[in-house]
Amino acid sequence: MDLLNTLVDKGLRRELPTRDEALAVLATSDDDLLDVVAAAGKVRRHWFGRRVKLNYLVNLKSGLCPEDCSYCSQRLGSTAGILKYTWLKPDQASDAAAAGVAGGAKRVCLVASGRGPTDRDVDRVSETIKTIKDNNEGVEVCACLGLLSDGQAERLREAGADAYNHNLNTSEATYGEITTTHTYEDRVDTVQKAHAAGLSACSGLIAGMGETDEDLVDVVFSLRELDPDSVPVNFLIPFEGTPLGKEWNLTPQRCLRILAMTRFVCPDVEVRIAGGREVHLRTMQPLALHLANSIFLGDYLTSEGQAGKADLEMIADAGFEVEGTDQVTLPEHRAAEGCHDGGGVCGSEGGGACGSNAAPEASEPRTAADARTDLVAVRRRGAGTDLAPNA
Repeated sequence: MDLLNTLVDKGLRRELPTRDEALAVLATSDDDLLDVVAAAGKVRRHWFGRRVKLNYLVNLKSGLCPEDCSYCSQRLGSTAGILKYTWLKPDQASDAAAAGVAGGAKRVCLVASGRGPTDRDVDRVSETIKTIKDNNEGVEVCACLGLLSDGQAERLREAGADAYNHNLNTSEATYGEITTTHTYEDRVDTVQKAHAAGLSACSGLIAGMGETDEDLVDVVFSLRELDPDSVPVNFLIPFEGTPLGKEWNLTPQRCLRILAMTRFVCPDVEVRIAGGREVHLRTMQPLALHLANSIFLGDYLTSEGQAGKADLEMIADAGFEVEGTDQVTLPEHRAAEGCHDGGGVCGSEGGGACGSNAAPEASEPRTAADARTDLVAVRRRGAGTDLAPNA
């Protein structure tokens, strides 16, 4: 396909595709899917070889969030039967992190529900970061605490944080349909604060919330312009008890096309398969490793993931290798551009006008018969419990 040859050439040059080209990736047929994966895989291997970075989540404070994000099991008004607990103590968080590191994780992601941290919360998380770093040599720590106020990113950086995560989630045009208690601009501001403080910015999206192809292309182009070092691609986990609990809009093939489009638009940054890969990619997870160079190990914030041992076996069986703590994740030229910790930006060119030709078959919702509610399991182990974590 001329389209795929063009996209590979652009990816190897770090050149931004057009929006029509990005939309065309999402519009490809299932018959062409392996060609799409192979093409995006060339770009992934050029910049990252066959390395897979492992990340491990520690939910520092679960549930009882005042924000109304429709996709979230911890949201205001959620009746999902998730774990609810207040702040873990630093040693508890460190013990949870150690399990992930022992399983091969290079980065530990510390997450807390809420609109954003108070200064006291930042003090608490700073102590936790120091404890984890003291007990786990070489580990990276990413914080995800919500919207940041002035000076808070700098304090986290001083405490030893390497990165800060705050996802854009969906397009600016449709953000108000997903969340009303804060704005898209608030999220952009927090990512910019992380950048300015010298933290490696991490920001991504959630697919499967009923968005159109244009929405997906819009948010990925916005991410490239925003320049995060890593782009996590989440696939909605439809929790019963949340407004999006009935949304089952994804197939494994569509998930792969979304990952491929993200790789073509952001060729030389860390593309991470995040929440929902087990629910929506299912047996096609190994193919996704040809597109993304990073995954989460084990469980997620409030849901259970694939067994950590199975993650490692999948990586090895697919012919990939776990990235070590002595390896720099992103390409060398990113370090030369002055990015934090050898990290990089999601390209340097701006976007053009938004394309307008979505693929009808890709945008149509799936039927209720396609729902795999059996694959959505609430986390009952690890952080906040007395049971061993999955790592």
